[in-house]
Amino acid sequence: MRELSELIDVEEPAWPELRETLGGGPVSVEVLPSDSDLARASLLQLQVTARSYLGAVVLHCGALLVDDGWVRVFGSPLDGTAPSLAQVNQFPGEFDSAWRPDAGLVVAHDVLGGVFALNGVAPTSVGRPGTPGEMIYFAPDSLRWEALGAGHSEWLAWLVSGALDQFYADLRWSDWQDEVRALNSDQGMSLFPPLWSAEARQDISATSRRAVPMAELLGVARDSCRQFDGIDPGLLGAV
Repeated sequence: MRELSELIDVEEPAWPELRETLGGGPVSVEVLPSDSDLARASLLQLQVTARSYLGAVVLHCGALLVDDGWVRVFGSPLDGTAPSLAQVNQFPGEFDSAWRPDAGLVVAHDVLGGVFALNGVAPTSVGRPGTPGEMIYFAPDSLRWEALGAGHSEWLAWLVSGALDQFYADLRWSDWQDEVRALNSDQGMSLFPPLWSAEARQDISATSRRAVPMAELLGVARDSCRQFDGIDPGLLGAV
């Protein structure tokens, strides 16, 4: 186990580079303020250093609200401003050297209940695609995990590159920005007919939408997976 000082006091910390990346793309990114005590505790539990983008987000960001808040990247927020990475992944209350996010670390949600996760050391053993350390996505329209072919740092750069317009091309409606900005940090957007229905796939703008707790949205997706395929997608995030 590495001590906190070994994780924080590193040569070439990633935050200056990451801050430049976040501000240099065509996509809006709001950086929420962080809670230093929570940040340090989370970094210690994760055992990642400030040289990594993941460590930089945990240490310096309460959350990243990307593309008008469509994607929410979890960090170490001040009380009540957003769910924390520790909360979403159910970190132990006190440091536990034996605890690991073996099924993968949930690092972000989108407003539709999509989940971005960082694969653990043995993704195939928990029924997930991709390789160890690869980013994967739980798609709310297919109710499947998909490998993204990138690590965490490349994924963060991709988020702010403008690629989200294409990634969500069939899942966005006109004036989505106004509806998304009105959501609270623990809310998502529930659509009817649901995203996995033929009606929604044919014309997303024809759906009705309402704000619901993100926990409800993720719970419905997980239950639907079990009902349709008999497969549990695992932890989608405790919000």
